[in-house]
Amino acid sequence: MSENGSATPGEAPQAPQMKMNVLGQFIRDMSFENVMAQKGASGEMQPDITVRVNMDAKKRATEHQYEVIIKLNVESKTKDTGNALFLLELEYAGIFHIEGVPEEQLHPFLLIECPRMLFPFLRRIVSDITRDGGYPPLNLDNIDFVQIYRNELARRQSEQQVKKADA
Repeated sequence: MSENGSATPGEAPQAPQMKMNVLGQFIRDMSFENVMAQKGASGEMQPDITVRVNMDAKKRATEHQYEVIIKLNVESKTKDTGNALFLLELEYAGIFHIEGVPEEQLHPFLLIECPRMLFPFLRRIVSDITRDGGYPPLNLDNIDFVQIYRNELARRQSEQQVKKADA
């Protein structure tokens, strides 16, 4: 490579450098229903918590910018009766500037790496909301975004096979 950064004859050009910046992150939508408090229930209850996660990503109008959204649904019921304690629905979004990622790798990058960057902030919000709702803070376990991505690909592939079989 010459001093000015251009490739000298006989030298392979370098692949473009991957560049990612988090331009912003925010709560896009949130709902916390404190069912137990509305019913006036009290006493010691053992919760059974179900967490569902979905992701979405879309290109923004500005070049190289993408919005990535983690959609979280947390439902807590009592173990003994199955009565609802609370329901938390949260959409947490990040705006990313991404360059240098090959087109065929962009989709998994957006739905795996970007959510990994957002997750610690989402975890903190869930903890604060459940604590402020009168429950012990819910500290989410790490989420395996790779497995969620693979499951979604497998689900889409099986849907396509069903459509082909029906045609």
